[in-house]
Amino acid sequence: MNDQVSEKDISKTTISPEVLHKITRLTTLSVQGVSRMASVKNSLAQVFAQENAQGTKVLIKDDKVYADVYVVLFSDMNVRDISREIQERVSRAITEMVGLAVGGVNIHIMDIDFHA
Repeated sequence: MNDQVSEKDISKTTISPEVLHKITRLTTLSVQGVSRMASVKNSLAQVFAQENAQGTKVLIKDDKVYADVYVVLFSDMNVRDISREIQERVSRAITEMVGLAVGGVNIHIMDIDFHA
């Protein structure tokens, strides 16, 4: 009988959805042109009522992360460029920080902040 147990047999890392929400939210807020996160009115927002989940929905399916990001942008910025920047940064942050593949990052522009 083999008394040795491989590290593979006993090691496991679990990532809380709250961690993915926080990574997504903080990364999004770091993009120039993002004013703030928008409210998400659904059951997920009720489950994660904390500020960490505000403006994000994250789903893990088939070992891939799918994120929906709800934002309010400043009016003097290019919406397409900001959206692509958010997608790239969120995807990279999740992959680098957590090691999960990203299946998609959908951006939902909920409002535009106009400067007076």
